[in-house]
Amino acid sequence: MPHRPLRLWLALALCTLPWCADARDGAATGPAAQPAGGGYHTEVFGVGKGVFVRSLNVDKKHNALWVATSVGVEEVDLNTRRVLHTFTRADGLANEYVFTTYTDREGYQWFGTNGGGATSYRDGHWRTYFPMHGLADYWVYNFDEQADGTLWIGTWHGVTRLDRNSGKMTNYIDQLINKWVYAVKVDSRDRVWFGTEGGITMYDGRRWRSWNHKDGLGAANKRGLPPSKNTGLGAKDRHDLSVMRQGKPTYNPNYVFSLYITADDQVWAGTWGGGVSHFDGQRWSNYTEDDGLAGNIVYAVIRDANGVFWFGTDKGLSRFDGRHWKTFDEHDGLTDDNVFAVAAAPNGDIWLGTRGSVVRLSYN
Repeated sequence: MPHRPLRLWLALALCTLPWCADARDGAATGPAAQPAGGGYHTEVFGVGKGVFVRSLNVDKKHNALWVATSVGVEEVDLNTRRVLHTFTRADGLANEYVFTTYTDREGYQWFGTNGGGATSYRDGHWRTYFPMHGLADYWVYNFDEQADGTLWIGTWHGVTRLDRNSGKMTNYIDQLINKWVYAVKVDSRDRVWFGTEGGITMYDGRRWRSWNHKDGLGAANKRGLPPSKNTGLGAKDRHDLSVMRQGKPTYNPNYVFSLYITADDQVWAGTWGGGVSHFDGQRWSNYTEDDGLAGNIVYAVIRDANGVFWFGTDKGLSRFDGRHWKTFDEHDGLTDDNVFAVAAAPNGDIWLGTRGSVVRLSYN
């Protein structure tokens, strides 16, 4: 099936900001970038009003960026910033609301959807996994794989372990501190870490171990924010990922949106109102707005090739080099301060996913 021209990436007529990129002949390259301070510039690519960019994933082998949105997926050439493919339900997705995208070592692209299970794609071939095939749930939010290719899939009803050789799926629920799983990461020792609505669980192949706020995960609620109403209700229709209550941010330090694990197995976790938590293997420490973090609700955590951390928050993007913090927000060219996804390109560019756009942050 021929791929349709991109209808998201080039929907720039919906963006009225003066720094929006200009679309010509299928390309989205602005005539000038917006200065963002500190030598950084931004370039904005519209994806449509009200469209959420939930995940960004760099495929280094093909130098491509995968953009997962609430209305489909785009594959973008990182050199030209042209769209290579657009995927929707008509192409093979079981649901067009794609919450996460992951490239495995065999070159398969995986998509986790809201209510449409998990889908793999490579070279035009699609395969979707539902609970009838062994998947834990229809709502899928993260992937990662172990050294032998075993794939772990985080869902709203536990995690699924997929044996790539046999195709067998095994589900784990009771072993987790909480069944609502949003983040999955494998460390250098092949241990698997799970970020959930109730804390973090680690599986080393034999034993399961968990941590929550009582163990130091997530900062204290110094601002007296109201507690999150989503957690623990046990009903999917109540889990809308809203972080606001009556116009105010909410708080749940046990709720982990994202995980990043360094080469020496230090864990960084983005929490709901508790800032960023760092685990050095012995104890937890936390970074919040008081330290320089843009916002205490942290959707995304990555580390670039230079060892710099980037945090996507509800109040913009934070850069942390281990000593100094810098925040990028709407004043620096972002179209929305809620930064749901962050990815680092091989050339050093940082890509951000917000509501309504994808933003490229480059250093000049």
